[in-house]
Amino acid sequence: MTIKPRALAPGANIGIVAPASPALDLACVIEGKKLLEGLGFKVTLAPNALKMDKYLAGTDQERLADLCEMFLNPDIDGIVCLRGGYGSIRIVPDIDYSLVRRYPKVLVGYSDITILQLAILKKTGLVTFSGPMLATEFGCEPDDFTVSHFIKAITDVSPLGSIPTAPGAATVTINPGKASGRLTGGNLSLVAATLGTPYEIDTHGAILYLEEVDEPPYRIDRLLWQLYLAGKLNSAAGIVFGECINCKNEKHSSYTLIEILIDICGRLNKPSFYGLSAGHGACKATLPLGVKAQMDAGKRQLIIMEPATIK
Repeated sequence: MTIKPRALAPGANIGIVAPASPALDLACVIEGKKLLEGLGFKVTLAPNALKMDKYLAGTDQERLADLCEMFLNPDIDGIVCLRGGYGSIRIVPDIDYSLVRRYPKVLVGYSDITILQLAILKKTGLVTFSGPMLATEFGCEPDDFTVSHFIKAITDVSPLGSIPTAPGAATVTINPGKASGRLTGGNLSLVAATLGTPYEIDTHGAILYLEEVDEPPYRIDRLLWQLYLAGKLNSAAGIVFGECINCKNEKHSSYTLIEILIDICGRLNKPSFYGLSAGHGACKATLPLGVKAQMDAGKRQLIIMEPATIK
């Protein structure tokens, strides 16, 4: 059963958690907090949000405690992640999913946060949001496209409709056609990491959204083949690729990213396109995961058909 969080109203208190890697620059955290406060929100950093344990933002126990506290705390209305990096997978097995189910809230993040979102969707049905984070997008040169779409996604109780294309974005139709289904997915590496676990992504009849960063084409190829061999691509109704940033190999001859996508999607003959303004690109839309969507690959268009929040 799908569970939807309450939309955030002016003055809502946003809790900041760090389930993955620590902040690289405290100045970005400060600026991100100022930006959200300037938009009319209160901002509360979780007790351990600024800790560091080598490449993790505190110990597993600290990061887990912060996440659970933010869902449980009645003074916190929504949750935004500090940044991605690595580490969310380490706390996924110990999350109290019954707590998340009882106190559903807006949860926003992307990249490494993907596995957290897919686990929550699998175990609770809660709609979460693939979108900007405090110490990255909000704290480091935020753009109007990203900020305005974030606000719309978390405050509007009507369907988001057509996801806009960011200025200057290049889109490519891979296989033309239309499809509909609930939207799921996120970062390709983390989607693949769910396979064979209790949190394995369910793509049956879904619109599968995938994006990546800093992976050379052969690794993209391998990850997509892993999903292909697991039946995850074939069971999807359609596939939408967000921007894949710095996914090229300049050291030796290589297939291009688009050639790889054309090759594997050509085997599926399912509607698919590349270039959705989401993921690791400079301008990103906020996508609700778990709601009904439609896609028109010929028009390179994704449409959110169902409200993601309630009053």
